[in-house]
Amino acid sequence: MHRMNRDFLLELLSTASPSGAEMEIQHKWMDYVREFADDIKTDNAGNAIGILNPEAEFKVLLAGHCDEIGFMVKQIDQNGFIRVEKLGGISHKPAIGMKVTILGTHGKLTGVFGVNAEHHGGAKEFHFEDLYIDCGATTKEEIEKYVQIGDLAVYKREVEHLLNDRISGRGLDNRTGAFIVAEVLREVAKRNPKVGVYAVSTVNEETNMGGAYFAGAGIQPTMAIACDVTFSSDYPGIDARKHTEVDLGGGPVLAKGAPINIKINQLLEKAAKKLDLKLQYELTPRMTGTDADKLRLTGYGVPVSLVSLPLRYMHAPVETVSLKDMQEEIDLLVEMIADLTGEESVNPLIK
Repeated sequence: MHRMNRDFLLELLSTASPSGAEMEIQHKWMDYVREFADDIKTDNAGNAIGILNPEAEFKVLLAGHCDEIGFMVKQIDQNGFIRVEKLGGISHKPAIGMKVTILGTHGKLTGVFGVNAEHHGGAKEFHFEDLYIDCGATTKEEIEKYVQIGDLAVYKREVEHLLNDRISGRGLDNRTGAFIVAEVLREVAKRNPKVGVYAVSTVNEETNMGGAYFAGAGIQPTMAIACDVTFSSDYPGIDARKHTEVDLGGGPVLAKGAPINIKINQLLEKAAKKLDLKLQYELTPRMTGTDADKLRLTGYGVPVSLVSLPLRYMHAPVETVSLKDMQEEIDLLVEMIADLTGEESVNPLIK
C-alpha cells in the first residue's frame, strides 16, 4: 500500500469550509493536485477538478465534497450577542459552551456559545433558536464592525489524534472525501491509466448538492463514484436492529440499493479481492443522501456507486474516523481505476 499525505489531510481539516464558502479550501486542494494532474478546471458552482487523460472517451468521476456544516448569522441584538441559523444538518445539542470561528465580512472573529451557569440552574431544555454567540462585544454597533447578517461560522476545533490511528474533529464529513479523491488521482497518475479520471472536490453537498449537479452536467462521465462518510454502528447507544453493521477500522463501505450501479460495485469488489481487502456494506434502497443522487440524474443519466468511510458521531464537532479505513479506500479506488481498459460496460443488462 502507498502512504497517504497526512500533512495535506491535516491542512484541509484545519481550513474552514462552510457550505457556500469553500473558496479557501478549494485553492489549497488545487495547489496540491496541480503537481500531478494533467489539467485543473473549475466551474461556476465552485467545484475544483483535477483531470488525468482529458482526451479519453471513457471518463470516471470521483466526487468528494469539501463543504462542512455550520452556522449562519441571522440576528445581532443591541448588546452585541449573535443569533444563528442552521447551515446544513447541524444540531444545537453539542453547541453549548463550544468555541466558534465566525468568517466575518471584515475578517475572522472568535466567539463562544453562551451557557447558563450551573449555579443558576445550568443548561435547561433548549432549541436551536435559543443559541447565541458571545464575541465579547458590548453593543450592536461594535460587533457590526466585524460581522454582518449572512456571515458563516464553524466550530473552533483542532484535529485530535486518538489511539489506534484514529482522528477526531469537526467536518470530517466530508473533507476526508475531498482528500481521498485527490490522493486517488495522485496514485492513479503513477500507473498510467487508460481512462479519463476526474477527481472533483465538490461544493454545497451539505445544503443542496448543487456542486455534484454542476460536476456531472459539465463532465458527463461514463461512471461516477461518490466518496463520502457513513454511520458506523460500533459505539454505545446505537440500536443494532435499525442499522447494518459498520465498524470503525473494518474497511471501506459499499452501498447497495436501487440508485447503485451493480456493474460498478462488481468492479470495486474485484479490486478488493485482488488486494485482499475487506469491504463492508450499507443499504441505500431509495436514495443515498450523498452527491451520488445528484450525479445520477444529470444529463442523460450517470451510473453511480458510493464508497464511504465509516464515521462515528456524524455532524458533531468530534466526528471520528480511522486512518486505516481511509488508506484502504484510497487503495481500493486506485486499483479499480488502474485496471479499467475503457471497454467496460456499466449496463447491468449486458454480461
